[in-house]
Amino acid sequence: MSKQEKIMSFDPNGVGLKNGHFIGLPFEEADAEVVLLSVPWDVTVSSGEGTATGPANILEASSQLDLFDPNIANAWKMGLFMRPSDPYWISKNEELRPLAKKYIENLEEGLDPAASPQMTRMRDEINQACEKLREWVYLETRQLMDAGKLVGLVGGEHSVPLGFLQALAERYPNFGILQIDAHMDLREAYEGLTYSHASIFFNALRLPQVSRLVQVGIRDYCEEEWRLAKQSGVRVQVFTEQNIGELKFQGNAFSEVCQSVVRSLPEHVYISFDIDGLDPSLCPNTGTPVPGGLQYGEAMFLINMLQQSGKTIIGFDLCETGGLGNDWDGNVGARILYKLANAMGHSNGKI
Repeated sequence: MSKQEKIMSFDPNGVGLKNGHFIGLPFEEADAEVVLLSVPWDVTVSSGEGTATGPANILEASSQLDLFDPNIANAWKMGLFMRPSDPYWISKNEELRPLAKKYIENLEEGLDPAASPQMTRMRDEINQACEKLREWVYLETRQLMDAGKLVGLVGGEHSVPLGFLQALAERYPNFGILQIDAHMDLREAYEGLTYSHASIFFNALRLPQVSRLVQVGIRDYCEEEWRLAKQSGVRVQVFTEQNIGELKFQGNAFSEVCQSVVRSLPEHVYISFDIDGLDPSLCPNTGTPVPGGLQYGEAMFLINMLQQSGKTIIGFDLCETGGLGNDWDGNVGARILYKLANAMGHSNGKI
């Protein structure tokens, strides 16, 4: 059946189909404009675990979504396909998470890896596995883009998009990152782990093609991260929870904050959405929840404003959604994922 035939035979107002596809859509990867790559990984998390099954939770919850997007007519018709999590990486995560948990517990008890050959071996094994995952994400996303697909990545912990950013850096000599997050994630090799979830944007800033990092909703960070952001000058722009709150308390509209965010970004934009950037009532089982945060409507308003600005969304990730068994987290995550995909498709002229 051709893509057009699938569109003609599909009822977007009907019962949500549990057909193994995102939102029960009829498309396969070959006829989808947007492909979502699941990355089931939470090895380096330093607080709550379980987000490795976040992609599966989102996929399971998505059949409850309605397809109508009031901002983008017939968005679903562009074709959207979500790859289920790869069994190899599910297994590898299950193997290494207990090891990482023990390693982190030892650190928290004050043990020094340099004085413990066992801890050094544990750290090195984790780093080697994370490097292999980074390479896999790089190759998979590069192949998808070579095939003409727009790509969104679904984690898992927030360390996972680095390989995707490296693949994008081969295509775009200059792009910005819009990061919605409770944390700066600017620590260098946090806990001795090169690809820690808390180090994703320290690592991303090593890519010279990343000309601007704009962080929104930040409310939990260390002095070292704050200094790094300040020393980066205009390359790193931070809109903290405190900044946004003070502006709103002084009578400024949230739309003015969003305008400042969008103006700060270059023509090509990657969106990195850590779900803990939202109020924890929307993501209670995320890895590291923090009081405060954006409301769902505020986050979607910002994404809509970016999509309407004329800038091009070149890729995105959604990370840290609570895993299987947490229905509410999956419900919220699925809705954000659909909005991100629609905004990217529209900004690239696919809708």
